[in-house]
Amino acid sequence: MNKQISIIGCGWLGLPLAKQLCSLGYTIKGSTTSASKLDELKSNGIDPYLISLDNTLINGDVSGFLSGSDTIIINIPPGLRKDPKKNHVSEIQGLVNHIEQEKITHVLFVSSTSVFEDTNPFTTINDDSTPNGTNVNAQQLIEIEQLLKRNTHFKTTVIRMSGLFDGERHPAKFLSGRIELKNGDAPVNLIHKIDAITAITTVITNHIWNSSFNLAYPDHPTKQSYYTRTCIDLGIPPPHYATQHLSKGKFINTTKMVQLLGYSFKGQL
Repeated sequence: MNKQISIIGCGWLGLPLAKQLCSLGYTIKGSTTSASKLDELKSNGIDPYLISLDNTLINGDVSGFLSGSDTIIINIPPGLRKDPKKNHVSEIQGLVNHIEQEKITHVLFVSSTSVFEDTNPFTTINDDSTPNGTNVNAQQLIEIEQLLKRNTHFKTTVIRMSGLFDGERHPAKFLSGRIELKNGDAPVNLIHKIDAITAITTVITNHIWNSSFNLAYPDHPTKQSYYTRTCIDLGIPPPHYATQHLSKGKFINTTKMVQLLGYSFKGQL
């Protein structure tokens, strides 16, 4: 069995994922957009490549990055906050062309549960729910998911992550002290970085392809109660939520991952 994997996007999530896969005996080729991070990848046993995507071409040795791998993990966010006019679909299509040329047979795409619309009353989202997000970010992710799943040259599994966090990077720190926030009664959908890494690794090692999974911790307190409590625990000012607005949200159900793979969550909210 070919145990070489290419991971495009070895940052906050991708680097520890690569290290975990290395510890399991996989050979990892990892990409970064920053030349200063190449040595860090190499020092962790990862074959480093400087790769960046844009709408029309891929910068860097993409052939070398993909050559010899059976699987690619696509772990790059759309980046539409920094560049609202960016065409992430076109970027991924360009990457797909190279994936086909290098005859890679398995693709794992790290997507987001933002592909599902927030509603009131709150909807329970299952793994077979149809993505229906309407904003530009959601629409591009939906199109990329479909683009990959339709491709007959490789098998694709999509893992949609809820809000990712760890001890250092937590949304409560971003929300601290803010006022008049909306959707205070909406359920929280978060997933610890350790669970994101474990879920991806579990899919890879169990060869679960042509599947889609939604990933969120199974507890869903309201945003107001959770972020208020978390900020107090962290010793920082809690946010203030407006009460005059109708809250919109959703419950992300992870039953399929738990039942199919016997998955148990490692991180806590």
